This record gives sequence, structure tokens and C-alpha cells, in this order.
Amino acid sequence: MKIFDGNLMHLWSFFKPYRLQMLKGSLFVLINSAVGMVFPFLLKLLIDSQTAEGAKHFSAAELLIGMILLVVIQAGINYWRLYYVIIVGDNLMADLRTNIFSHIVKLPLEFFNQSRVGELVSRIQNDVGLIQESVSIALTDMLRNIGTLLIATTLAFTLSIELAGLILVLLPVIAIIARFFNKSIHDISRELQDKVAESNIILNEVFGSISNVKTFTNEWYEIERFRQHMNQVVATAKKSAHVRSMLGAALFLIVFGAIILIAWLGMTLMKQGEISHGDLLAFIIYAVYITSSLNGMADLLSRIQRSLGATQRISELLQIPTEKVQKIESSLESDEIIDGGVELKGLSFSYPTNRSQQALRDISLKIVAGERVAIVGPSGAGKSTLLAMLSMLYKPDEGMILFTKRNSEDFPLSALRSQFAIVPQDLQLFGGTIKENIIYGNLMATMEQVMKAAREACAHEFISALPDGYLTVVGDRGTRLSGGQRQRIAIARAILRDPKILILDEATSALDMESEFLVQTAITNLMKSRTSFVVAHRLSTVHGADRIVVLKNGSIAEVGNHQQLMDTDQSLYKRLMEFQLA
Repeated sequence: MKIFDGNLMHLWSFFKPYRLQMLKGSLFVLINSAVGMVFPFLLKLLIDSQTAEGAKHFSAAELLIGMILLVVIQAGINYWRLYYVIIVGDNLMADLRTNIFSHIVKLPLEFFNQSRVGELVSRIQNDVGLIQESVSIALTDMLRNIGTLLIATTLAFTLSIELAGLILVLLPVIAIIARFFNKSIHDISRELQDKVAESNIILNEVFGSISNVKTFTNEWYEIERFRQHMNQVVATAKKSAHVRSMLGAALFLIVFGAIILIAWLGMTLMKQGEISHGDLLAFIIYAVYITSSLNGMADLLSRIQRSLGATQRISELLQIPTEKVQKIESSLESDEIIDGGVELKGLSFSYPTNRSQQALRDISLKIVAGERVAIVGPSGAGKSTLLAMLSMLYKPDEGMILFTKRNSEDFPLSALRSQFAIVPQDLQLFGGTIKENIIYGNLMATMEQVMKAAREACAHEFISALPDGYLTVVGDRGTRLSGGQRQRIAIARAILRDPKILILDEATSALDMESEFLVQTAITNLMKSRTSFVVAHRLSTVHGADRIVVLKNGSIAEVGNHQQLMDTDQSLYKRLMEFQLA
């Protein structure tokens, strides 16, 4: 059974760990409603105690003391009612957000290529917030209103059947009005959440690319773009406020019109001696309880309708199939599952966003364990795509990838990926400390191993010179470090991973000449006895590769070592080399 399908009832699967607290909260809700119904009855007795007949039962002092005790008891009940409602709501919100985040993280990379970060953040934050409001507050308030309605209606019938019958006429009228407005409220609420998500997208884009915004002096452009989206949010919110206000006004007219009619009819019955002064006052209070409950239930239904749009969006998200990733408890689980041998057989691939154009076409290549392979070619030839395929970030449309002569589909995905280390050209660090960024390559590594990896990546010296050393916070995406420093930390992370297969995408591109020489030495040592794939735009860095694979328009144009390709007439590699040297 799916967790979500647009129906809030499916949320109850998340209540299982908290069903005891929810039961306690529900009991206190019902007890609170029941105890609250005693107050009008005591008020009736207090009024009637001023008559000779009423004074025979209770004195005014006794009734006042009883009313005070009742208020104190109800205050305590209210405390526990709210306590359990809040506890369940907060736990539910945390569980929902954790489950949605867990699902999103396990989705394939192609999903993220087609999604925007701000929208995903909005799903986790805003949509779950609406669901929490509906489930933890609206539903419990609905239970309280139903309890109040049932008890107050029963007690009202004991006081006057004629007056109570008038109240029953209100039920279908209010139900029809609420049903009429709820569909509009649901549609407008979904539109409002979409507008809020769009504004979150702008925030993530601007804050994530703030240097570009400032470099191109587009602060005012972004301010105006955000203001326009906020105006759209306000316009949609006005539509929602209009519909909800119309519902509230209609219910207000019906409720208070009914109370006026009840007061008039009650006075007539009192003059006829059919009810006492206390009966009329108590009935009017019960009538207020009943009509307020009906009014509150209609408002709560509209709030629940608002959350249904959020629930449907989350449902759509959770229905997207995830990758079959597994938790790696120990490095021993993935050790020795491959030896570094790789074979590509008829590999073809097109990105989901552009199925009409193949990014890779019929790629066939066999690499022995420990071989160093350079992948070169013009821009757009498919180099980065091929690396993404090798690291199992995408699945081929045709053909297969073999590791150690076994189909990649036969391996547990997480265990297979744990055999790779990737140093990309456009790297981004996490906003934590240097140590946290390096140890990300192997979460079970010791501090000694972290420092050893940093030394091999020629990063230990500059890290030690920082005031906080390895505990230095690098800032969002590593902005407090230079490009070369970030690159060396990424290389240290790859070294710490100790992979069977190493993928380097212009790993030295951000380094100065001195650092490049030092890091290139470290990379050369790291590549020993490991299968290595190196994407290089500067062809001078691939002379020492065992084989050079030249790509053109997604296909292999030629394969050979540097000398073989340079000695071949009309070689694409040779032309590229001559162009760079010119």
C-alpha cells in the first residue's frame, strides 16, 4: 500500500509509533468536551437556585464553588490535551520529513537533473508543515467539535425538544455550504503552494549563485524577480482569503441567525411555562456550542482541504521509483567484489530530457585491471557522460557494463559504487569542517588516516597553517578556500577512499603550477595498481596514459597510446594536440 495517494487517511501508517500518545490525546479531547458540557448545566442550576423550587437542591455558594472546581479541572485536561497533540504533531512532522528526504536522496541522478532544489525543499518544509497542521491540529479539533456537537445536542434535547429540532435543521444547510466551498479552497490552496515553491526556487538559485549575481550586478534584477513572485503569492492568497471569508460569513449569518431565532422561540416557551429561565439560558449556551462546533468543523474541513494538495504532491514524489541502494555497514562488505577490470559492450545512452539525441553511441571497450585510460575529445563529445555511466549514475539504454567479467546489474549498487572515487572538475565541498569533507570518502577512517591522505594530496601543509587546522569551517560549498585548496581536499577525500577504480575529471585544473606538480605526483602514486579513467582537456597531461580513448559525437573515434595516435595520419587526437600547441 502506498503511503500517500492524495488521501489523508493513508497518513495513519505514520501514527503507529505514537498511537498510545494519540489515544491519550483523543481521550483528553473527548473528556474535555464532556466536562465542558457540565458548565451550562451548573449555570442553569445557579439561575434556578434563585427561585424557591431551585433553592431546595443546591445553594448559590455550593454551585459557584462547583463551577470554580470545574474550570480548574478543565484547565488541567486542556493541558494534557494540547501536550499530546503537540507531541504527536511534532513527531509526525519529523518522521514525514525524514521519510521524504530519505526517498529523495535515493532517487536516480536523472531525477535531480530535471528538478529544482527550491521545489524539493518546499515539498519537505512547506507541504509537510501543512500536513502537520491538518493531522495534529485540525483532526484533533475535529474530534473535539464532533464530541461537543454530540454531547451538546443530546443535552439540548433533554431541555427542549422543540428548540433542539430547530438546531437539527441547520445540519444539512451547513453541510451543503461547506461542500460548495471546499472544492474551490482545495484548488486555490494547491495553486498557492505551487507559487510558494516557485519563490523558494528563486531563493536557492540566487543564494547558490550569489557570486554570479554580484559579478553581473544583477541584485536589483533578482529583487524584482522575487518581488513579482511574491506578488503572485499574495494574489493567490487573496483568492484563498476571499473564498474562505465568504464561507465564514455565510456560516456566521446562519449560526447567529439561528441563535436569535432560538432566543425568540425560547422566550415564547418560557412565557408558556414549558421551560425555566435556567433551562433557556443553558439551552442558548448549548446552542452556541453546537453552532460553534458546526462552524468550526466547516473551517477545519477547509484547512484539511488545503493540505490535500500538499499530500498529493508528496504522493507523486514518493511514487517515483528509487535506486536500490544499500547501507554499507563496514568496508569489508564491499572489499574485493571487483578487481578493477571493466568492459563496455555496445553502450548507448540518451538523457531523458533529450531522447532524440544520443549522448553515447555503441561504445565498446575493454580495460584490464590497473590500466590508466585517458578520455579526450572535443567539447560535447560525451566524456563526462561516459564517466557518469562508468560510476553507475545512469543506466544504459542499450548494451551493458561489466566489472570483473560480471554484469553491473549483478552487483549490489551501493557496494559497487563504494569501489569508485571521483574527483570532478566542478567540485563542491560541504559547508562543514575540512576534516568532515575529507572523511566523507571513508566515514570509518581515523584522524591519522585523514592526515595521511591530506599529506599525499599536498594539502596537510596549508591545512595546518589555518588557525583551526582540520576543524576549519570551509563555508558554503567551500567558499572560504581557494580553488586549488578545494581541489586538494577533494583529492585527499579520494585517496582516503582507497578505491579500485579512480575517476579524475580535470582533477588538477584549479591548481597553480607548483601545486599541480605536487598533486600530479600524488595522483600518479594513487593510480598505481588501480584502474584509472582520466578526462583531460589539456592533452599535455595524458601522455603517460596506457591508452587514450578519443570520443567524437558520442562515439569512439580512435584508441591508442600517445605515440600511436600522433603517428597516425588524419588522427583526431593529433589535430587536437596541434591545435592546443599552436
